[in-house]
Amino acid sequence: MHTATVYCDRLEVSLNVGPDLADITGSLEAIVDKAGVEDGSLHATVIGSTGSITTIEFEPGVVKDLKAAIERLAPRDMVYAHEQAWHDGNGHSHVQAALLGPSIVVPIRKGSLVLGTWQQVVVINHDNKRRKRHVEVTVIGGV
Repeated sequence: MHTATVYCDRLEVSLNVGPDLADITGSLEAIVDKAGVEDGSLHATVIGSTGSITTIEFEPGVVKDLKAAIERLAPRDMVYAHEQAWHDGNGHSHVQAALLGPSIVVPIRKGSLVLGTWQQVVVINHDNKRRKRHVEVTVIGGV
């Protein structure tokens, strides 16, 4: 029988003007190692309303394709009601981030994240300025 544990950690990721992506898979794997969890789940949430987190194959072609798709979903040159209130030029950033979502859960089995061979976890900055994104990570499971 496993003893249950909850382990919390935080990542800080510096990103350029959005959409900009960073592969955080290695950092998440290091957190799982520190947690010592054999079987359970990793929960990761990017803090802020203009950031998101997802999985992709982190290679230049897919990264370029995802950035283009994000721009098509909520183009920066459209008129957003947010702009009428705040005049900060990032209405598109909020919409893009909301469409992709702020959180992800990845299973842990035998002490490792369960991801496909070509699947990496990425954090995305959608804002119209550089950001240090904070990702809150909680690992829950048996040790």
